[in-house]
Amino acid sequence: MKHPASPTPTPNAPMPTLSVVIPCYNEVKTVKELVDLVLEVELVTEIIIVDDGSTDGTLDVLKEIEETGDEKIRIYYHEQNQGKGAALVTGFQHTTCEVIVIQDADFEYDPNEYPLLLEPIREGRATVVYGSRFLGGTRKAMNFLNMVANKGLTLITNILYNAILSDMETCYKCFRREVVEDMTIHARGFEFEPEFTAKILKKGIRIVEVPISYYGREYHEGKKIKWTDAPIAAWTLLKFRFTD
Repeated sequence: MKHPASPTPTPNAPMPTLSVVIPCYNEVKTVKELVDLVLEVELVTEIIIVDDGSTDGTLDVLKEIEETGDEKIRIYYHEQNQGKGAALVTGFQHTTCEVIVIQDADFEYDPNEYPLLLEPIREGRATVVYGSRFLGGTRKAMNFLNMVANKGLTLITNILYNAILSDMETCYKCFRREVVEDMTIHARGFEFEPEFTAKILKKGIRIVEVPISYYGREYHEGKKIKWTDAPIAAWTLLKFRFTD
């Protein structure tokens, strides 16, 4: 198999099949409408939802989604909350398409922008594409401390891994499935983002970034990641620079 770090340009290639992996924890107010938005994107082949031990009524909503019988949707359940990383690992294991994109179960990121993420992969110019919130797309102002943490972690990433990323912590990570087939992911929580990025860059894969829009939630609206997660992410970046 061709090493994923060396894609071959194929500008007239057909659009690859797409798996959307949605980690879900206590998103009773948003998950149904979010899934409906994803279903409206014609290029989506399958939707893999992983509920991570929700306790707020999300399970009832997911059961309603299952009862629709839509063949594109498959839902898996963790009995206890394990963290976003654990939910993503479960999701990756059940994908069948050529390309995977990660989608949070809220409205911070717009599924209509999947074509922007897929195009560099379709053209053979990239194996991994990140949707950057800092390249000029429409953006709702985020909390100042969160912005500082994002910028700082991205800078650490660039220094440690000789990269030029603008948004390491973005949810929108799109990649060929072969990238994760042989990857062991230890992260169970939000440290998934730095671990995944570190392992991609250590493989010699250059990440392509495209501008996306971003509509960040406030904490009273259900936002879960906090600026206090930044030290854990920084340690994760440093650790995986020297270990696997």
